[in-house]
Amino acid sequence: RRGRRSAAMELERECRVLSIQSHVVRGYVGNKAATFPLQVLGFEVDTVNSVQFSNHTGYSHWKGQVLNSNELHELYEGLKLNKVNQYDYVLTGYTRDTSFLAMVVDIIQELKQQNSNLVYVCDPVMGDKWNGEGSMYVPKDLLPVYRDKVVPVADIITPNQFEAELLTGRKIHTEKEALEVMDMLHAMGPETVVITSSDLQSPLGNDYLIALGSHRKTKADGTKMTQRIRMESPKVDAVFVGTGDLFAAMLLAWTHKHPNNLKVACEKTVSAMQHVLQRTIKSAKAQAGEGNKPNSAQLELRMVQSKKDIENPEIIVEATVL
Repeated sequence: RRGRRSAAMELERECRVLSIQSHVVRGYVGNKAATFPLQVLGFEVDTVNSVQFSNHTGYSHWKGQVLNSNELHELYEGLKLNKVNQYDYVLTGYTRDTSFLAMVVDIIQELKQQNSNLVYVCDPVMGDKWNGEGSMYVPKDLLPVYRDKVVPVADIITPNQFEAELLTGRKIHTEKEALEVMDMLHAMGPETVVITSSDLQSPLGNDYLIALGSHRKTKADGTKMTQRIRMESPKVDAVFVGTGDLFAAMLLAWTHKHPNNLKVACEKTVSAMQHVLQRTIKSAKAQAGEGNKPNSAQLELRMVQSKKDIENPEIIVEATVL
């Protein structure tokens, strides 16, 4: 009898994620960077590969195929016909095509009609800053789609500073302005906003990167409550690819496990990131040899080797409650 009850509880607890991201044969970006950590943390992951490339586009060469919005719709229809389109989470990352992104929004709206508790985690990947100058690495016509269609249906968003500025039309020079920008983003829809990296000056010095998080909850009596945090993590001197995808996946997992504690969820996410990046850079330098700069292949995230850190990260970055 007890066996049956625990089996029923196991069934109840299954948590399923639909992850619509890019796929690479070799290396870790997009779905390859998100799936393993989510599975390690106990989630069922259904992946739609928005592209299938040999490797990420930071290498000298890459080949592959791109999924269009009709093909995405067809895959979703197949799930629907079998009545297996029930999800607890949807996760999306890098997309280059406006019609594909619009189709993603249609799918999310339909899934939310079926399950009003569905949580959509969106990394609005549009661009970044280099040497203080921001530039977009997706077509400019994606911005209005993200701003007007995607962000309003998202529950958790993970922009970098440049993307947060693009979405709100406001520049960030101070922490106060960053908090105001996060409030503007809350007003657009999402309950949780994490600015994953910024060029704000860290009190700890230039070797640290500041990330900010904000979680807004409406309590039963209708009052709004906001929890805000700041995190300072050591900069790692290398260009990694796939870190944003890993971050969003782990934030999904840890906010699920700590739904009302953004501080703990972010500490676990950022600490795990640090463990993965430190292991990756150490290994890349060893492979490249003394005095040589590691190449793209050597800098691929050491994901499998970091399984224990992903599963149970030792907290090495603590968040400050603001």
